[in-house]
Amino acid sequence: MVSSPGHTARPVPSPGARPAPGLLELGAGGVAYALALALGIWWIDGIPADQGQVRGYVSYFVSGAAGVVAFAVAAGVRLRALAPFGIRRISWKWVLAGIVVAAGVYWVNQVVALGYIAVFGNDTPQGDYQAAAGAGVLSLAVTIVLGGGLTGLGEELFFRGVVANSLMRYGVWAGVVLSAVVFALVHGLNLILPLAFVVGLVNATLLRRTGSVWPGVVVHVVYNSLSNIGFLLTS
Repeated sequence: MVSSPGHTARPVPSPGARPAPGLLELGAGGVAYALALALGIWWIDGIPADQGQVRGYVSYFVSGAAGVVAFAVAAGVRLRALAPFGIRRISWKWVLAGIVVAAGVYWVNQVVALGYIAVFGNDTPQGDYQAAAGAGVLSLAVTIVLGGGLTGLGEELFFRGVVANSLMRYGVWAGVVLSAVVFALVHGLNLILPLAFVVGLVNATLLRRTGSVWPGVVVHVVYNSLSNIGFLLTS
């Protein structure tokens, strides 16, 4: 290719190159997530503290909805396509693998939680979640739909579909480890931080292995559902 004087030739992307999210999508999605989360926290803070069951439902809804909103903003800002964010079909073996992995992560995190509590004490911020899941079978079903289904979907769409995919261009440490750190920090400096880091590490690895967010969604939905069942059994 010959360029005219005073102009720099731009590289031509290869025919097989796929568009990928980058800092623009990461920034737009991050701002949208922060705003949605702030509005959600304002909503939750307006619910009386003695209505823990309702606060738990709303908290789960906010967690999932914030991720969905942030994903929609990130996907619409430039690429306007879903495949670059990992919305790609997977085989049933990955669905089954996700279920098995979720069970393994759940029990690993039981050990992680015990270790954290032994050192730092039990500073879990999930009292409202426990109140909602522990209020009976019907209430448990609601928390599984909101906390397992919606939260699992929303957080994976944003934290893996946008955050991990955007960072993956900088290498495995950024795409997998750094994205897991971001996911953990969003959950606060408390008992949930190391548990979220483990989930984030596993799901970002699945994203890198498959190119799809769906195995991570399966893991997240099953993991959160098991956690809610655990809340009911220990209430």
